[in-house]
Amino acid sequence: MDFADYRRHDAVGLAGLVARGEVSAAELLSAAVARMAEVDPKINAVTLKLADQARKAPVGSGPLAGVPFLLKDLGAAMAGTVTSSGSKLFADAVAPADSALTAAYRAAGLNIFGKTNTPEFGLWPVTEGEHLGVCRNPWDVTRTPGGSSGGAAAAVAAGIVPAAHASDGGGSIRTPASCCGLFGMKPSRGRVSFAPMGEGWAGASVQHAVTRSVRDSAVLLDIACRPEPGDPYFLAPPEVAYAEEVRRDPGRLRIAFTTDALQAPALDPECAAAVRDTARLLEGLGHEVVEVKVPGDFAAMQAAAGLVIAASVAATLDAEGSRRGSPVADGDVEGLTFGTYRRGQAVTGSAYVQALATLHAFGRAVATLFEDHDVLLLSTLGSPAVPIGWITGDVRLIAERLFAFMPNTQGVQQHRPAGDDRAACLERVGPADRHAVRGEDGRRGDALPPRRPARTGPALVRPRPAAVRRANSVIPAAAKRRAGTQKLSVCAAGSARRR
Repeated sequence: MDFADYRRHDAVGLAGLVARGEVSAAELLSAAVARMAEVDPKINAVTLKLADQARKAPVGSGPLAGVPFLLKDLGAAMAGTVTSSGSKLFADAVAPADSALTAAYRAAGLNIFGKTNTPEFGLWPVTEGEHLGVCRNPWDVTRTPGGSSGGAAAAVAAGIVPAAHASDGGGSIRTPASCCGLFGMKPSRGRVSFAPMGEGWAGASVQHAVTRSVRDSAVLLDIACRPEPGDPYFLAPPEVAYAEEVRRDPGRLRIAFTTDALQAPALDPECAAAVRDTARLLEGLGHEVVEVKVPGDFAAMQAAAGLVIAASVAATLDAEGSRRGSPVADGDVEGLTFGTYRRGQAVTGSAYVQALATLHAFGRAVATLFEDHDVLLLSTLGSPAVPIGWITGDVRLIAERLFAFMPNTQGVQQHRPAGDDRAACLERVGPADRHAVRGEDGRRGDALPPRRPARTGPALVRPRPAAVRRANSVIPAAAKRRAGTQKLSVCAAGSARRR
């Protein structure tokens, strides 16, 4: 199978080829490994290569049997391999067993052949860690693919795999999906088990995937949404499979939208224009669309989230210090991580509980929006993908630049009602031919206006000019006809009403 044939299909499509005997799992793996060898030296998306193991793995009989797949090097453990969490502190941390999610992926027939780049402990919306190195956006290698699932998004966008494991605590699926022109959804907490761990960042961190097609995301969530014994909380699998749900007509929805940057002064004009373009498109499709102000004390939420994250980092590093018999010292982790660690060590139990109460109160405030609306539409990012090094290059400007880039991904995750993943945030990209994003079977999976890749720079591969007018990148021309750089979050309320 050549790359053009491989890239033409999403994960469900590739699994269908294997099931029908039109291609073998070995051929798919060879195509994925060949593409990785071609582009990864330039983007640094896959930081642990496991192709030899994958070649020996038996082909299962699950819904994605034989499809090549990548795990993020954070959150999902794979027996006999290192999960470094992007840190040299855990460079030798070999997992004794698969985590529950990895086991579910294997049972579904996915062939895992590597792990993807992530910043240290997933703390940043860019992927530029010292341990695993800088990961670059395949649309424009001078810019970030986002983070913390930057390696996953870069690998999917570059055509190494059609889908990859990812996780999201404050935007780590949604930000890279936006930067790289993919579909990224953060499910409700409790939907995907963290077993054998309990939870991440007080439940804010959730595992799922970044994908090229909507239906791949749905099928992967069907595979992953099974509770494990001892989970501190869980959601039962839905009555209707997500793969079926995405085929349904949603009916006429009441859609609220905002062009605000919820934790920054304003959106980049390009992002604000994308929101308004989308609002007009949705109104033209027959939905009720109205502009709103999102309620809630965003400053208080931001401070509380920072405290919870810092305390979580401190707990992780203190546990490692106890395990090895000596405290974690400056130099064991990156300087900015160590600063977060010190801050977290100073958090009292009372302050932590108060921070959780603040987050819960904020979630209730935002949830009032959904008493009158089914969907909230807003920009995922404050700007297009930023240049490598822009956020962390000047310590004095880190906070300002951080929230200028990602002003909306923390706040909009707090309201999600448990039990309905239509309340999750979706990173969406409108294809360049003004058609909806479609699954392999051509069914409508999304309805957002087009955006060609913006602000492009040096490229790995020049696509045919006739296919894409102004993008220089590693992205194949066929993919560019279906993707761009629109940066949107769509948050759907759990009680979506159909009219």
